[in-house]
Amino acid sequence: MLVTISGVPGSGKTTVARLLAGRLGLSHVYAGDLYRQEAKRRKLTLEEFNRLCESDHSIDRKLDDDMAARARDGDCVLEGRLAGYLAEQNQLRALKVWLTASDEVRARRVAQRDGGDWEQNERENRIRHASDVKRYREIYGFDLADKGVYDLLLSSDDRTPEDLVEELERHVREHFASDPAP
Repeated sequence: MLVTISGVPGSGKTTVARLLAGRLGLSHVYAGDLYRQEAKRRKLTLEEFNRLCESDHSIDRKLDDDMAARARDGDCVLEGRLAGYLAEQNQLRALKVWLTASDEVRARRVAQRDGGDWEQNERENRIRHASDVKRYREIYGFDLADKGVYDLLLSSDDRTPEDLVEELERHVREHFASDPAP
């Protein structure tokens, strides 16, 4: 069983993916953690690492290849902005979910999680998202705004993570009804 959780920064991907994985008894594979670990290994800030990745596509390709390998292994909740796209490109049976939230809600969540001023976080979210859009288009020809690969689009603006997970668990059960229980 493979469930992908994708979305914009601050949309609640990590919280929802972690809770859903726990509820379903699956592992949680987090692309953002792999990305941050690589930036830290290189002693770069995320902004510096984003700029490097814009000019050196081998970094994204390596990280995405690692994620695709985990997706092919299955039995996980795969979280990352490209998770649904990777499942689609690899023709994997997956429930592909996109989470979104308004710019302000996302910025306030990031500020609560990482600290700092939410308005500054909103600007940084836009810069980070623009970098991601540019890289994914250049590397894969994938338009991050194209939600056609996703089975389910959910807004997390006015919903708790637990409410979202409850809904997602129903969709997972329906989607994989012909598969053996997880």
